[in-house]
Amino acid sequence: MAAAAAAAAVGGPQPPQSELPAPGLALDKAATAAHLKAALSRPDNRAGAEELQALLERVLSAERPLAAVADSEEAAAAGGGGPGAAEEEALEWCKCLLAGGGGYEEFCAAVRAYDPAALCGLVWTANFVAYRCRTCGISPCMSLCAECFHQGDHTGHDFNMFRSQAGGACDCGDSNVMRESGFCRRHQIKSSSTIPCVPKDLLMMSEFVLPRFIFCLIQYLREGYNEPAADVPSEKDLNKVLQLLEPQISFLEDLTKMGGAMRSVLTQVLTNQQNYKDLTSGLGENACAKKSHEKYLIALKSSGLTYPEDKLVYGIQEPSAGTSTLAVQGFAGATGTLGQLDSSDEEDQDGSQGLGKRKRVKLSSSTKDQSIMDVLKHKSFLEELLFWTIKYEFPQKMVTFLLNMLPDQEYKVAFTKTFVQHYAFIMKTLKKSHESDTMSNRIVHISVQLFSNEELARQVTEECQLLDIMVTVLLYMMESCLIKSELQDEENSLHVVVNCGEALLKNNTYWPLVSDFINILSHQSVAKRFLEDHGLLVTWMNFVSFFQGMNLNKRELNEHVEFESQTYYAAFAAELEACAQPMWGLLSHCKVRETQEYTRNVVRYCLEALQDWFDAINFVDEPAPNQVTFHLPLHRYYAMFLSKAVKCQELDLDSVLPDQEMLMKLMIHPLQIQASLAEIHSNMWVRNGLQIKGQAMTYVQSHFCNSMIDPDIYLLQVCASRLDPDYFISSVFERFKVVDLLTMASQHQNTVLDAEHERSMLEGALTFLVILLSLRLHLGMSDDEILRAEMVAQLCMNDRTHSSLLDLIPENPNPKSGIIPGSYSFESVLSAVADFKAPVFEPGGSMQQGMYTPKAEVWDQEFDPVMVILRTVYRRDVQSAMDRYTAFLKQSGKFPGNPWPPYKKRTPLHPSYKGLMRLLHCKTLHIVLFTLLYKILMDHQNLSEHVLCMVLYLIELGLENSADEESDEEASVCGPERCHDSWFPGSNLVSNMRHFINYVRVRVPETAPEVKRDSPPSTSSDSVGSLQNSGTAQVFSLVAERRKKFQEIINRSSSEANQVVRPKTSNKWAAPGSAPQLTTAILEIKESILSLLIKLHHKLSGKQNSYYPPWLDDIEILIQPEIPKYSHGDGITAVERILLKAALQSRMNKRIIEEICRKVTPPVPPKKITAAEKKTLDKEERRQKARERQQKLLAEFASRQKSFMETAMDVDSPENDIPMEITTAEPQVSEAVYDCVICGQSGPSSEDRPTGLVVLLQASSVLGQCRDNIEPKTLPVTEEEQIYPWDTCAAVHDVRLSLLQRYFKDSSCLLAVSIGWEGGVYVQTCGHTLHIDCHKSYMESLRNDQVLQGFSVDKGEFTCPLCRQFANSVLPCYPGSNVESNLWQRPSNKNVQDLIKEVEELQGQPGAFPVSIISETNLSKEMESVMKDIKNTTQKKYRDYSKTPGSPDNDFLFMYSVARTNLELELIHRGGNLCSGGASTAGKRSCLNQLFHVLALHMRLYSIDSEFNPWRKLTQLEEVNSQLGNEEQQPEVPILYHDVTSLLLIQILMMPQPLRKDHFTCIVKVLFTLLYTQALAALSVKCNEEDRSAWKHTGALKKNTCDAEKSYKGLLSFVISELSKGKLYHEEGTQECAMVSPVAWSPESMEKYLQDFCLPFLRITSLLQHHLFGEDLPSCQEEEEFSILSSCLGLLPTFYQTDHPFISASCLDWPVPAFDIISQWCSEINSFTERHAEQGKALLIQESRWKLPHLLQLPENYNTIFQYYHRKTCSVCTKVPKDPAVCLVCGTFVCLKGLCCKQQSYCECVLHSQNCGAGTGIFLLINASVIIIIRGHRFCLWGSVYLDAHGEEDRDLRRGKPLYICKERYKVLEQQWISHTFDHINKRWGPHYNGL
Repeated sequence: MAAAAAAAAVGGPQPPQSELPAPGLALDKAATAAHLKAALSRPDNRAGAEELQALLERVLSAERPLAAVADSEEAAAAGGGGPGAAEEEALEWCKCLLAGGGGYEEFCAAVRAYDPAALCGLVWTANFVAYRCRTCGISPCMSLCAECFHQGDHTGHDFNMFRSQAGGACDCGDSNVMRESGFCRRHQIKSSSTIPCVPKDLLMMSEFVLPRFIFCLIQYLREGYNEPAADVPSEKDLNKVLQLLEPQISFLEDLTKMGGAMRSVLTQVLTNQQNYKDLTSGLGENACAKKSHEKYLIALKSSGLTYPEDKLVYGIQEPSAGTSTLAVQGFAGATGTLGQLDSSDEEDQDGSQGLGKRKRVKLSSSTKDQSIMDVLKHKSFLEELLFWTIKYEFPQKMVTFLLNMLPDQEYKVAFTKTFVQHYAFIMKTLKKSHESDTMSNRIVHISVQLFSNEELARQVTEECQLLDIMVTVLLYMMESCLIKSELQDEENSLHVVVNCGEALLKNNTYWPLVSDFINILSHQSVAKRFLEDHGLLVTWMNFVSFFQGMNLNKRELNEHVEFESQTYYAAFAAELEACAQPMWGLLSHCKVRETQEYTRNVVRYCLEALQDWFDAINFVDEPAPNQVTFHLPLHRYYAMFLSKAVKCQELDLDSVLPDQEMLMKLMIHPLQIQASLAEIHSNMWVRNGLQIKGQAMTYVQSHFCNSMIDPDIYLLQVCASRLDPDYFISSVFERFKVVDLLTMASQHQNTVLDAEHERSMLEGALTFLVILLSLRLHLGMSDDEILRAEMVAQLCMNDRTHSSLLDLIPENPNPKSGIIPGSYSFESVLSAVADFKAPVFEPGGSMQQGMYTPKAEVWDQEFDPVMVILRTVYRRDVQSAMDRYTAFLKQSGKFPGNPWPPYKKRTPLHPSYKGLMRLLHCKTLHIVLFTLLYKILMDHQNLSEHVLCMVLYLIELGLENSADEESDEEASVCGPERCHDSWFPGSNLVSNMRHFINYVRVRVPETAPEVKRDSPPSTSSDSVGSLQNSGTAQVFSLVAERRKKFQEIINRSSSEANQVVRPKTSNKWAAPGSAPQLTTAILEIKESILSLLIKLHHKLSGKQNSYYPPWLDDIEILIQPEIPKYSHGDGITAVERILLKAALQSRMNKRIIEEICRKVTPPVPPKKITAAEKKTLDKEERRQKARERQQKLLAEFASRQKSFMETAMDVDSPENDIPMEITTAEPQVSEAVYDCVICGQSGPSSEDRPTGLVVLLQASSVLGQCRDNIEPKTLPVTEEEQIYPWDTCAAVHDVRLSLLQRYFKDSSCLLAVSIGWEGGVYVQTCGHTLHIDCHKSYMESLRNDQVLQGFSVDKGEFTCPLCRQFANSVLPCYPGSNVESNLWQRPSNKNVQDLIKEVEELQGQPGAFPVSIISETNLSKEMESVMKDIKNTTQKKYRDYSKTPGSPDNDFLFMYSVARTNLELELIHRGGNLCSGGASTAGKRSCLNQLFHVLALHMRLYSIDSEFNPWRKLTQLEEVNSQLGNEEQQPEVPILYHDVTSLLLIQILMMPQPLRKDHFTCIVKVLFTLLYTQALAALSVKCNEEDRSAWKHTGALKKNTCDAEKSYKGLLSFVISELSKGKLYHEEGTQECAMVSPVAWSPESMEKYLQDFCLPFLRITSLLQHHLFGEDLPSCQEEEEFSILSSCLGLLPTFYQTDHPFISASCLDWPVPAFDIISQWCSEINSFTERHAEQGKALLIQESRWKLPHLLQLPENYNTIFQYYHRKTCSVCTKVPKDPAVCLVCGTFVCLKGLCCKQQSYCECVLHSQNCGAGTGIFLLINASVIIIIRGHRFCLWGSVYLDAHGEEDRDLRRGKPLYICKERYKVLEQQWISHTFDHINKRWGPHYNGL
């Protein structure tokens, strides 16, 4: 072996191939590689090349990998070590050869040095967090990786962070896609000169090795692919192959990361056609290679674009593809195209297949280039690699490899062309794929990189026919799911539409294709080619017509539809994405005059397609009844291009409009949609289910409206402006089915509409007319005006957040259109029309967001009800806008009553649309208005205020837009006599208003009241004469009129129209004779519109003669018509405004108004009260009444509230002192009375029917989170920062307990401390009470109630029946009298000694309890069960601290600790001290008193052995010998190590309840002496040796003075001298120095230390006294807290003077001589420190000054948290979690929902919430910026404490704007945590099933 290697090195003759040594040592490979490299470097390198080829042939032989899977024994023999080993070996060889003998790592580094890194090009996959900056982007798809973004300067830019959906690549450095100013520091353009040239020999080996390597990879891919049977590759097989190839593809991917030099080599290899040819054709005799080549050919066969159902392949394939197999069962249509067969009979009978003929023929003939449909041919590695990438459905690794190469320009072009070449194949594969979602994402991942670059897109459009391919493929895709259209003529329709139920549409599978198409159309050069290419436009219109009329709805008339199909959303999405968005893309390039030609092309082909469509559905003039489709993309294309032509291109509108007949047809379907909207809102479609409402809403919804309803309305406006107005108006009323309603008669028959729908349909018709006539969106408004109008409409409906406004305002969907959300104009318009309301925070209130609200002047001048109606999705929003408008008017004092929608002036019309205003001046409309006014005045049924409002609006519109001033109005006076044709003389509204109509002939049912009347009395001579001009007494038939007009037009139009077989007029409109018998009656009317208006004014104001022409008093009014007093108001104001306008427009009208008023009004006395004054008087009167009403209501309400408050709030304090007159010596004992909130009875709580308080028990670790420093900890955001828990209160207490348990007797340890710092049980109540038996039945009913509750009844949870507060237990109220407190509080005159004895005796009697435990009463049972509840509230580990499990001492400890926890927590709620005093809110709702009874009852079951009762040690001196007996067992805890507060609770709970006040005070006094001694001992340990000896001496002198027992100096010196006897002060080593404070102690500082040491005890004691005896807490300054509390507790004699400084020692009251008892206490410690001096010292110093608990402090900017945590690995599973979260209490990083960190079926967050917060966890979800609360088995989303610049949350970081901490919110969160009110304040809870 060595010889061979040596020979190779010298370059001597190689041994024959077969003898080459088996690849063994790396050294050997390196040597071979070095030799080959040398050989290849020689000028004549043929020999070296051959040698290398031979070696590669052997190493990379493709026979291995898949064969190896089959039989691994051989493989193991060959490659050594199973299938994987061979590949690894091959890779090792490749790496060695590439490096040419050197180390591979060094080689990589060397290549990287030559990387001209001008582009970043980092490729990422889905879910990667990237950035997009709109300020820097040229293409809307531009994106940056986080690193490049943070390295660049984007301050003040409009950027956002986003989570990639499909994957992408970083564009930094690419000036085609983004502006250079945004490049980061690394990619600011480097000039190529600085990069040294790559040395030839560095990459020489790569050029030889890589082609073989890639070919080997391709062979693997060929071999692994089996053409699947059912045309669907089984995913398992594919994935198996891919897994095997993982290392190879990864190797290639690593090569691409070496930088530019290596990429250019790879590009050469991948695109070199010669290489490919040599390797693939030179297969020679290798059987395996042959087999794989055959597989390749089979796979290729199916790559052509075949026809739907893939049964029939295009006939132009090479024989290899097997033309013989052409299936005969193809689509009839397709077969016809190819002229191979005539369609066979049976197929024709199946309509659905024959129907496609026409379209399909078109398709194939218009496809210019057959090659699109053709089978693929490959010429390079790149092409075949892409082919296999597609076949294997885009494996992520391959995609990444192909994209990593893109920074190489040459590769980019080659790859783009290859991609386009395979485009049809890609889409075909996608259509069949099971995983179409993943695949779509990966396709778009690639295509967006290629097509966003305009230069590249243009190149492939020109060279590879990209547009043709895309349009053809789109057609091909949609053809597979066509069905026959049922619109109009079901039987004979030739039209086909897509079926929205198909997966292709339902799952949005077409999305990648459409997205690419929209992307390339955004490039001007590409769009121009599209618009110039007539063939493409024809094909495209064909494509669009597939969507025309899809998803047809038929109205259900009989029963409710069984199955509500939800396909409608697919239909809307398809129209928006496949039709509208490409349309907006094209429109964005038609902005200037030069582009007129494009518009003409589109309009021309659009009209052709529409004409085809009308023919295909057999449409003449009547739409089929009860059908509607919301999808008319062809109409909308036409409309939008018309609009653009007039607005931007200065085209003459008439030059692009069709003839009248076509216009009539065009208007029918959009009008049908408008009528159907009204029908849907009138509940006429209710049997079609909810989905039809959904369609009506989606149609007007903000993302769709400008592609749907806006073009429809615009098209109708265009039609209306060009068609005969009478025809148009009558069509509208006919479509809305309200023609029959428009009669003067009081009764009528409507043949097509039920009575209950008439009113809303009439409202609908009038509203539609108002919108049609007043909307100016496409008729002359500029973009900024439109934006402003949209914004005002949205803000008037509701205050909006910034993001919802952006979302609600329909911007042009094409991203390049200029109105980019967040762009300059948006912000400037917003600040002009709205004020920002900063978010408000009420604790307990809902979390507000920052909102924008309209400015006052916007309400005043710009509120436009028409725009609001057009844009509301929910009808309630219109009401909401009106309510807000009303509120504004009230507030600003403009109008007090209920206003009507204001009339708003419109922007002037564009001249092209002037014809629209003819609608207002046509007789038909005037007849309708007259009739409606008359009906309203006569109070006919079915007319609402809304109708009147719209009628007046239309009249006003007509007056505003009256054509020409009547110049010769006086001449036209010849009056009514002359006009015989119909109702009105002319068509001008101004003159028609004054025209009197005398008689009208109407058809009425025989039952109508009109029939009974006699004919008009002939006495009136003129009546007969005027019959002639009673509107020729015609039947008011709009329809007849319309028919006539239509017939005229038809006759005029070309002769071909006559060939169309006209359907017989549907009998629906036949003579009304079909209805019940009608008869003709003649009505006397004698009114004009003006007179009707004036009468209406009287009717509305409720007074006769209320209208008085204002100009008679003030002639000025006629000169300056804009009078503010008329701009807001109700109907009266509107009528006045209209009459004024009418008078202004013509003198005749003015005269007639005055006449009418004179006729009606009797002559007035000289003193005139003007209408305005009258109105104000009126108003006053009304206001007064309203005020009185309001007062009455308020009073009633207040009294109700008061009684509720009393019942609700005062129940909970049974110890409330009810003022009682104690008249007799024997006080009457009144028992506390409780109200049961379930049965409502009041009564005392008794043994057999106890009452209980509704309580919530929860475990809490809040106390354990107190630390001893004031500064709260901050959340770590770097690796260095960490939080250590050992300075928390919980940790300190734990350490202390375990230390005691190490050295002392267990049972005694458990009495020396309290637990519950972690997992303590906190009890809170809402204060309501109920009978316990009522509660049980309540729980039973909850259990049977199947409603989904947010709580679990099985766990005993419920909500308080009265206030709905969450609760989980009931705390029994102890039966007792209210007066007990007074009795027991009387001061007794017994001395201390007697009291001490009494206390001891009382503790000794076990069952001295009024309730005898032996007899089981209901009360005692309940007390037991609640005790069980309390125990089960917390986990076992928080209850069991004893060494012997289950010992009674444990329960004992747990019980008094519950009391301790509740007292400590109340103290924290009061801010940590009692300075504020008073019965604070916390006290009002407290249930401590009841809790104490329950605890005491249970504690007395455990009698403490009197031997060990600490009370003795505190109050008696012991004999010396008792210590000797118990040497052998562990000693008891010395009394000075006891926790005094715990002792207090033990003593009190051991006493029989209720406790007497003097006993309580006695216990407190005794314990205070112990506490004080502990303080002195701790102080003595804290100071240093000199101080100690000094004090020892000064104090020793005082020892014998009289008040030595009350002076700390004497006591301190005694303590020091006593403790010096032991070893406590010895071993003053170095480590002690930490504890010794360096400051010299002054008397003041010592006094302060002692007070601070004792304060916590005094606070808890005072609270306890407050609860047990109902005494108020005094309030005080912080510095005097000690003295006030001690006097309140009775420690200080009341006559104590406060003039000299207060000394804590004066509170001492020693029960036995101080020095004796102290020496006894100290001796216990000395005997302990004999052995353990260290621990003895540590135990003496108790840190009792805890600060309030806080959550962690958070950084100002959210990005700081996000960037650190979202990539951080979890410490448990070392993976990056999918949903990372961090605990805000302790900073632990956890995986939310992560299965990786699951333990015993608990996920990590739930587990952590139990360990850290005893069941309460507060987590910040990193990826969502939201806080989640876990409470026990429930969780809720709390909201976010990070808000953006507009004061709103960004849940899930969807918008990705920068977020900043909101301190107020965080405070609220912390407050809820500390006060344990999460359950009460947050409403939306759900179970988490341990899965978080």
